[in-house]
This record gives sequence, C-alpha cells and structure tokens, in this order.
Amino acid sequence: MNPLTRRTFLGGAGALALGTAFSPAAVAAAPAAAPTAARRRVLRVAHLTDLHVLPDLHAPEGMAAALRHAQAAGPDLLFFGGDLVMDSLKTEKEKVLGYWDVWDRVFAAEVKTPYQLCLGNHDILGWAIHDQPGVASDPDYGKALALKRLGMRQRYYSFDQAGWHFVVLDSMQQDFGNKHGYTARLDDEQFAWLGRDLAATPAATPVCVLSHIPLLSVCVFFDDDLESTGSWVVPGAWAHIDARRIKDLFHRHPNVKVCLSGHVHLVDDITYLGVRYLCNGAVSGGWWKGKYQEFGPAYALVDFYDDGSVENQLVSYQA
Repeated sequence: MNPLTRRTFLGGAGALALGTAFSPAAVAAAPAAAPTAARRRVLRVAHLTDLHVLPDLHAPEGMAAALRHAQAAGPDLLFFGGDLVMDSLKTEKEKVLGYWDVWDRVFAAEVKTPYQLCLGNHDILGWAIHDQPGVASDPDYGKALALKRLGMRQRYYSFDQAGWHFVVLDSMQQDFGNKHGYTARLDDEQFAWLGRDLAATPAATPVCVLSHIPLLSVCVFFDDDLESTGSWVVPGAWAHIDARRIKDLFHRHPNVKVCLSGHVHLVDDITYLGVRYLCNGAVSGGWWKGKYQEFGPAYALVDFYDDGSVENQLVSYQA
C-alpha cells in the first residue's frame, strides 16, 4: 500500500543491525499522548504473526530464521499473533496434523524467550468444510485442536507485565453464512468479559490489546480489488465487524493505548480517538512465496514505555 504519511522507525546503524525497516502509515483522527522526554522503555516484544507453517515452501526454515533474528534483538517477550499454521479451515485433518508437527518441531528447537499466543482463523479446524461427513463431530473440530496443540487454556485472556496490562482476544466467531466459515467479531460473552477486564484495570495502567484480525485498519481496503465493485465494501472476515462497539468501549477507557494485529499480510499504523492500531504484516510475507503487494516476510519489534507510549519497528529478517 502507499502510506499516507511516512515515519522512519529504524535508521542508520539500527536498521543495519535489525534488518530492513518499513515505514507504516500514521493517520490521526485524535492525537495520542505524545511521548515524554524522560520516558523509559519497560518492555520489548517481538510480534510474530501469520507464520502459516507447513512442511514445504521452505516454511520451517523461514520460521526458524525469523525466530532467531527476532530473539537476537533482545525481546523480553514473544507475541505469536495467530495463523500459526497453514489453512486448517478447509484442509483434511491428517494434513493439518502435519502442519502442527512442523510447528511443534521448530518451536521446540528455536524458542528461548517467554511467549504469549493468539489464535488465528487459519488455526481453526474444519469450519469451511463443516458439512462434510465426520468433520463437525470430530472432538478436535473448530478451535479445539489449536488450543490443545498450543497448550492454551483459554481462547482469550489478559495478563500484566512491566506496568502494562495486556489483553489477548479471539477474533473469529463461527458463521456459516460465508465461504470462510467465520466472521471477525467478539462473541457477546467475550465482549462482556473485555468490559469487565478493562473496568478492573487501574486507570493509570496503559493497556495493549492483541488480536489476530484488525479491530480497525486502513490496509484492508487494498487486500483485494475492492474498488472494481464501485464501492468500498470490506468483508466481515477481513476486519472486525463489531469495531464500533469496541471503539465505544475503548473510548470509555482512555488507558487503552495500542492494538496489535496481523491477518492482512499488509502493514498500517493508524491512530483513532487516541488509540494506536498497528497491523504488523506477516512472517510468511506472501504465504512463503515472496512479497504480498509491497510487503515481504517480516516481524515487528514493539517497545513499550512507562508513559504509555510505544515504538513499532517492522523488521525484514531475510538477508
């Protein structure tokens, strides 16, 4: 995509040390709090999303390379942002199990840093082929297989670290009214939990939200040839269809500072009503076939500061 405004996050020696830095767009409808001169970095997170691991296309080697490169930058924490394996929505289970075997092997060999996990749509087993015999009756159907293989007890959760409160969401809800088998939204139970979680967080504690699918995004407009239809109609599987009520909830809690996502394999950086929304590309780039539009394989380094500000660096880990 063509950024509306440019900001350079990595330059000079930093860019050489970490790889090639992209310059995401920044669009402000209401300015976020400006960083303070005396701010102190309290946490560095490597955000790795959309790995789409499978046995071929050099994906195992690519996953290993990304993990090594990211961990060499000294993060305190890794965020895995979903779509960890190649498409499980419409693929037979035996093949999907092979994807997870690759994930397990590379993850065990390479991950040396504490981590948190988020589910993606492609981690969900069978929703797009639910009407085929035996698919929906399989105990691993839907999110069960991914939760089991990842050792996740909950599909959404929150935690505190380094003076920040972090919320991890489950963006995908079952919807057989479209070919994808899901719509991007929070179910009512999860939305109610999110409201309680934010209400219980001290107002002075900054909040970061991690979701697989963007809560709010600009780059979704370029994810396909939407303009050829004569109207900008963004499918409900591309960005959260319930963004309005989430935006309204965040507006009641101004300590929500930043939202991280992936899913689109494109990059943007927008600020709306004081919340910064960062869509951080894809470790797999164009699904392990090079770039997707202007964006190649990358991860993000996100630095969190004690004043509630963040710095986001998109890093190309390939030589």
